[in-house]
Amino acid sequence: MSVEKETMQRRMATLKNVPTLPGVFEKVTPLMESSNAGAEDIANVISSDQALSAKILRVVNSVFYGFPGRISNITHALIILGFDVVKGLVLSTAVFDMIKTGGFSNLWKHSLGCAATAGIIAGRINAPNPEEVSIAALLHDIGKVIIRIELPKESSRIDRVVAEKQISTYEAEEEILGFNHTTVGNWLCQEWHLPDNLTDPITYHHKPNLSSFAPLPTAIVHVANTLVRGIGFGFAGDGLVPQIDLAAWQTLNISDSLLEQIIEEMDDKLQDAEEFLSGDGIGK
Repeated sequence: MSVEKETMQRRMATLKNVPTLPGVFEKVTPLMESSNAGAEDIANVISSDQALSAKILRVVNSVFYGFPGRISNITHALIILGFDVVKGLVLSTAVFDMIKTGGFSNLWKHSLGCAATAGIIAGRINAPNPEEVSIAALLHDIGKVIIRIELPKESSRIDRVVAEKQISTYEAEEEILGFNHTTVGNWLCQEWHLPDNLTDPITYHHKPNLSSFAPLPTAIVHVANTLVRGIGFGFAGDGLVPQIDLAAWQTLNISDSLLEQIIEEMDDKLQDAEEFLSGDGIGK
């Protein structure tokens, strides 16, 4: 490892602005490990933070989840979505706040588009835990946010290299930093103790063939990212549309007719996402 990369990693290890889980989750963790605790016990602790609970319920009842009835409390959310998804939602609200204050609204728009599209794909191919796949897609570019906030000078150089060489942000990050946003995303996943079904798509959405623990969710997020970039919903840092990994595409087994259905549903969902964004989304 180069001296420069070691220096960068030390800087990233002492991040000042890494989104953190609210204190209530420190109280929840022992409950999760207890065989005597149920969803209601965990929900009671989370519900003690009213602002946090409101944000979670706002997203659960948003355009991304097509539940037949409105989810009105945290207990119901936990039973339907599971703790890991709720945890991801909490992190997403923290990320949104960072993006909102940092002026990265187009990156957030891209992430929301990926979340909606990943959920569509997961549903169409009957993948397990589609809500969890959506959360992975929502968080897939969190490393970009951290790099831009913590390394502003380097971020400016990355933008210049992207423009001058017409290469991807991923490639420019490697050239300037010696690592990329997926590396940072993986560090954050370890910091937050996220499960493999979230960690692998965040870490390997550009190279889905490297996913050992969650190849299907990773393939879904990879394809969703490409489709959203192709449509031009939001802006992920460069204007390039990456090529879909053949193995990932084969893993999903999406026929031409199914792809047409996915794109048609995307049109509706992304229109809904536009309205969600105009209402200030989960940061409200």
